[in-house]
Amino acid sequence: MKQNVLVTGGAGFIGSNLCEYLLSLNFQVICLDNFATGKIENILPLLNMYPDKFKLIVGDIRNFSDCQKAVEGVDYVLHEAALGSVPRSIKDPITSNNVNISGFLNMLVAARDAGVKRFVYAASSSTYGDSTFLPKVEDVIGKPLSPYAITKYVNELYADVFSKTYDMEIIGLRYFNVFGRRQDPNGAYAAVIPLFVKKLMAHESPIINGDGEYSRDFTYIDNVVQMNMLAMTTDNPEALNTVYNTAFGERTTLNQLTAYLKEFLTAFDPEIENIEILHGLERVGDIPHSLADIHKAKTLLGYNPKFSMREGLKEAVKWYWDNLK
Repeated sequence: MKQNVLVTGGAGFIGSNLCEYLLSLNFQVICLDNFATGKIENILPLLNMYPDKFKLIVGDIRNFSDCQKAVEGVDYVLHEAALGSVPRSIKDPITSNNVNISGFLNMLVAARDAGVKRFVYAASSSTYGDSTFLPKVEDVIGKPLSPYAITKYVNELYADVFSKTYDMEIIGLRYFNVFGRRQDPNGAYAAVIPLFVKKLMAHESPIINGDGEYSRDFTYIDNVVQMNMLAMTTDNPEALNTVYNTAFGERTTLNQLTAYLKEFLTAFDPEIENIEILHGLERVGDIPHSLADIHKAKTLLGYNPKFSMREGLKEAVKWYWDNLK
């Protein structure tokens, strides 16, 4: 029997990679997206390649009727739809709240009513907030430092209550600085890696916020896809109704990151080696250091990330070189 998977935000960076992988495994896939941040070009090849297995619903998780329509006959939900970016949430907390909290609640209720087998959702490392404890362990968090972080923590609280109150199977994945193919380098809230790649390819100087010694557990997209699949398919009862760090388990400073980017891009364009890296002010709401403990995911889900930060970055740089020129 073919199983149906709904990917909300399926035209986005992470969502489109999930759709592509699920389709390659012969799942029936429904993509729900309003194209606020997702792009039709991310999924157009999939719509053409899998006309009988891939369905697009243009809709908004803030509209409960759209959520109800999307979950009809669905076995699994991979909920990726959200408004990301700490600076975006600081500039416009109301919209972030409406999408990330009200939209999340709509999806939970719709999934509950439709009898969805399992609900896997994108949580965030921002939930660790002002906790200085390293590495980050799932049950030790601090106070949120941004409206975005609040929304993602509220998601976890709702998920916990719904799993207990309505006997739902729900798993949250706390993403740590995900990067890779299809991550958008354009726009005011572009993530650091695609933004810096675009700058360097244009022979412009990237600007690091602060002195560059802030560090992150940069996580390649294929590791994130693996975690979603493990969370969706696990038959380990102990693995359900909890949250997992989704990362590689190593941290890289922004200074190291830019050095790696220059190293890999110089292979395509030797002039990039001489581009100066600039430094600006620290960004409000940023945590200084982020490093995941992934022991829980390894133990309960069998997680085994295949790509280190450097290996993933090399793949990502090649993709950008082939697609941004």
